[in-house]
Amino acid sequence: MAESSGSLETVTEHERILQEIENTDTACLGPTLRSVYNDQPNAHQRFMEKLDTRIRNHDREIEKMCNFHHQGFVEAINELLKVRADAGKLKVQVTDTNRRLQDAGKEVIAKTEESVRCRIQTRNIATVIDKLQLCLPVLEMYSKLKEQISGKRYYSALKTMEQLENIYLPKVSQYRFCQIMGENLPKLREEIKEISMSGLKDFLESIRKHSDKIGETAMRQAQQQKTFQVALHKKNNVNLKKSKIIFNGHISGDKNGVKSKYVAGNEDTEEEVLNVQDLVDFSPVYRCLHIYSILGDKEVFENYYRKQRRKQARLVLQPQSNMHETVEGYRKYFSQIAGFFVVEDHILHVTQGLVTGIYTAELWNMAQSKIIAVLRTHSSYCTDPDLVLELKNLIVVFADTLQGFGFPVTRLFDLLFEVRDRYNETLLKKWAGIFRNIFEADNYSPIPVANEVEYRNVISKFPFQDTETDKKPFPKKLPISQSVPQIYSQVKEFIYASLKFSESLHRSSTEIDDMLRKSSNLLLTRTLSGSLQNVIKKPHIGLTELVQIIINTTHLEQACKYLEEFITNITNISPETVHTTRLYGLSTFKDARHSAEEEIYTKLNQKIDEFIPLADYDWTMSEPDGRASGYLMDLINFLRSTFQVFTNLPNNSNDHAAMSGKVAQTACMSTCKHLSTSLTQMLLDSDLKQISMGAIQQFNLDVIQCELFASSDPVPGFQEDTLQLAFIDLRQILCFSAAGPVYGMGLVSLLSRLWAANLQISESESKHSPDSAGEDEGQQQEEQHLFSVQKK
Repeated sequence: MAESSGSLETVTEHERILQEIENTDTACLGPTLRSVYNDQPNAHQRFMEKLDTRIRNHDREIEKMCNFHHQGFVEAINELLKVRADAGKLKVQVTDTNRRLQDAGKEVIAKTEESVRCRIQTRNIATVIDKLQLCLPVLEMYSKLKEQISGKRYYSALKTMEQLENIYLPKVSQYRFCQIMGENLPKLREEIKEISMSGLKDFLESIRKHSDKIGETAMRQAQQQKTFQVALHKKNNVNLKKSKIIFNGHISGDKNGVKSKYVAGNEDTEEEVLNVQDLVDFSPVYRCLHIYSILGDKEVFENYYRKQRRKQARLVLQPQSNMHETVEGYRKYFSQIAGFFVVEDHILHVTQGLVTGIYTAELWNMAQSKIIAVLRTHSSYCTDPDLVLELKNLIVVFADTLQGFGFPVTRLFDLLFEVRDRYNETLLKKWAGIFRNIFEADNYSPIPVANEVEYRNVISKFPFQDTETDKKPFPKKLPISQSVPQIYSQVKEFIYASLKFSESLHRSSTEIDDMLRKSSNLLLTRTLSGSLQNVIKKPHIGLTELVQIIINTTHLEQACKYLEEFITNITNISPETVHTTRLYGLSTFKDARHSAEEEIYTKLNQKIDEFIPLADYDWTMSEPDGRASGYLMDLINFLRSTFQVFTNLPNNSNDHAAMSGKVAQTACMSTCKHLSTSLTQMLLDSDLKQISMGAIQQFNLDVIQCELFASSDPVPGFQEDTLQLAFIDLRQILCFSAAGPVYGMGLVSLLSRLWAANLQISESESKHSPDSAGEDEGQQQEEQHLFSVQKK
């Protein structure tokens, strides 16, 4: 009973598995099939039997379904066979209908062809009648053509030739006499073309010779027109419209070629504008263009004309090798180019298609590139600012002239910025020489003024303001030297010279102001600064001159605000304007002043370095001389006299006194430190092997003199004992003298330095070497004294 129950459960489980296999996706059958193997033993065999039974059941169901639909399939095949028979009958009927239609159309085609032949015959008869009627007019036209050629009436002859060739001869070309006429017409055409081309070549040669004259006239009229408008603007104080150049019978910007007149200088006097046709006869061009147009070779003529003009353009654009030497070379160069394009503009407006706007634009772009390259090369050779300024004026007039004829000149005005840089470079070189001469001629002494006239003469050149100096009676001295007002005046002259270049550049006042400030900054930061540095570094410039240079740069620095006001006044730009460039004079003069101060300190230190090698110490001397060394006393006397000069400098104001006092104090402190360092290096010299007590005492006498010099207040203004601190390290080194116990801690530093400098003391040698037992007894006592001081 248990076995039957288990078998029933197995069958039920197999049914479930078969249902899952039939209803589940094949990708998910893994767990289902695995359950078959996980059941009881022989379950797999029983499952396969169950599976075979299920398959046989499905096969029987499929067979039943096929038997059920078999009759419908057979009926469909029978119907298809019946339709095939009907289709064959339809094909036979269509073929028969097509044959009968073709037989019926043959008769219609025959009648149509007969009708066409009749019409052709009728047309041929009419054509013959027309040609016979044209025979006499053709002969008459040919006779007329011969008469026109004999009378040099080429326009009429070409018109008649065109009528014969295009109207009459094509209608009667089958006749022999018409063929002869047709053969002669090309010969006559070539003859006329050769005559007109000869005239064109003469024209091109003539125009090449007259280009400079045409350009010169155009540029002169442009300059006159601009001058007149500027004068009119100043007179009426109104803003004029953009300058318009009237030449070649039209106004600049007016591309319609309207003829006009302009006032040359007087409002009541009108002068008729000189037309380019007054200088050049363009009839050969018109004639040749007309002839080639009638002959159908207009494109050939246009290509020839443009090719020849391009060659001439290249010749015109080729400058002379020495063009940069004189302004006349530049003027002739620009006149030729202007004349060339004035002619091209005239041809563009009076002819149709000979030259086009695109052609002239390309030619002008090519010319601009060549002009810019030429001017860049030749302007780089110019060293005269006046010549560069003349070049700029010529470029402006040239650009205005060409702009008046509709040519874009933006690149030329952009080139002026490069020329401006070159102009500024030449100006800077020129002013470098001017500054050099001013500094060489200056005596670096305060300017004496004997009376009010002389004082006013100085302040008219330089904005000197000092209340202390004004209160003093005449005669008196101004703190500045003669170079200060000269430099200030030359800076203003440089600004005027730079302003000349900015005129007529079609730039706003803000841009002009910016250009002036930038060029002025270059003058101050590069040229003037370089000149000051060269003066400061010259060997013959003494300490007094250096102090005067410091005073001069201080006043020049204060005057920078007046230079900014000067630029503001001539450009009418408010200093509060945004993006306004400031002058860098403050930093320039500060740097020069600092360089002068450093040079003062350097010269003093160099003088000390010249005295120090004169020292001749006997480091083994047993007793001191009892007085300071001669070289040191000479050095101290030199320093006293030098700082006395600083003290006696004319200080006309509290500012000057503070300035010179500060420089003197710094110089004195620097000198004392350098002197102390130099003396210390003597003791720490690695070549020095031993020092006797007598030498130390002699060296101490020299240090005492240095301390006395520091305490004597050589430069007023130091706090108490401030200057003596420069020698404190040196004093500590010498603390082993009679005052040694007071400076006991400094002695430790001394000994460490002495040992680091390889100074050999006899007692220390005796501690490290057995050969030192025979040293001098007095030296041993001296060394024992040193070590006793060290212990304290």
